[in-house]
This record gives sequence, structure tokens and C-alpha cells, in this order.
Amino acid sequence: QVQLVESGGGSVQAGGSLKLSCAASGYTVNSGCMGWFRQVPGKERELVARLLSGGTQYTADSVKGRFTISRDNAKNTLRLQMNSLTPEDTAMYYCAAGPQYCNGGYRPRDYNYWGQGTQVTVSS
Repeated sequence: QVQLVESGGGSVQAGGSLKLSCAASGYTVNSGCMGWFRQVPGKERELVARLLSGGTQYTADSVKGRFTISRDNAKNTLRLQMNSLTPEDTAMYYCAAGPQYCNGGYRPRDYNYWGQGTQVTVSS
């Protein structure tokens, strides 16, 4: 049984930083594609960043230069370092895991497993 458990969300002021973690069990973080998505009420879930098993990364233009995705194989954990946060980054953030060949990993349907989400709130 695969479980993804996010942590690290919270409330910060604009310009601040947060580091999200996604602890995986029943799934090896370097075996497939993993990603961070975010969603605000009334909008579709959007990809923030994803990491393929071979190490290829993608970061959305809206967060490029501010967010960094990484994985800690020893701890079987996916991370998202978020710097220079703005109110527009406020959302529920979800960790997702998929197969090795995940059709690029750009869409929610490319992933099989999801965490419960962690809320990030950035105030101005």
C-alpha cells in the first residue's frame, strides 16, 4: 500500500520561505516520476514541479528560480524548497507519485498516488 504524507506547510509573510516534505512508504521515490501540484478552490490542480526517476526536473514558469524540487533517497522523501513566496503561491500543495514512464508527468492523470495535501498561506 502506497502512502504519501506531506508536511511543512504553514503561514508565512511574503518574501518568506517554506520547505515541504513528502514521506513515501510502499513506493521508492527514485523509481518513478514524482511531482508537487497545488490547487486553490475553484481552480484546476496545477503542476508546480516534477522530478523523473533519471533526475530530469521540470519547474513551472510561475515558480522558476524560487522553488526547487529534490529527493532524499536515503529518507525516501520528496522535497520542495519554496523561497521568495508571494500571496499568489497560497494553495493546497499535493505530492504525487507515478510510474517510471509517466507520459512526462505534467498532468494529474499521469500520477497514481496522491498525498492528503498541506496548506501554504502567504500573506502580504
